[in-house]
Amino acid sequence: MARTPVLSPDAPAPSGGYSQGIVAGDFLYLSGQGPYDSSGARVGTTIAEQVRQVLANLDAVARAAGATLQDAVRVGMYISDMEHFDEMDAEYRRFFSEPRPARTTIQSDLVGFDVEGDAVVFLG
Repeated sequence: MARTPVLSPDAPAPSGGYSQGIVAGDFLYLSGQGPYDSSGARVGTTIAEQVRQVLANLDAVARAAGATLQDAVRVGMYISDMEHFDEMDAEYRRFFSEPRPARTTIQSDLVGFDVEGDAVVFLG
């Protein structure tokens, strides 16, 4: 199966050896995005602000592949402390319309920020 990388100038460049996204078949697999703008500057002091930036970054990469994050079938959200869950969830609910994608939320040892997200987007 062919794998095609996706790169968006509207999301931060990868900080390691990975692609922002990979198209394989009818799916786009989006790498984790943190609360950084396209220049790499950190955005947001609140969880809600960070979630908005993370989702905007994921959406930018999805758009570079001809889709939007609204086409996601699965999203992973990683937060620094489960005490942030309700604030993260409220912002997430504002972003996605029904039916919302399947989601996993995991507490993670994030350093320097509080929220990261990844996704799988259906392109077909």
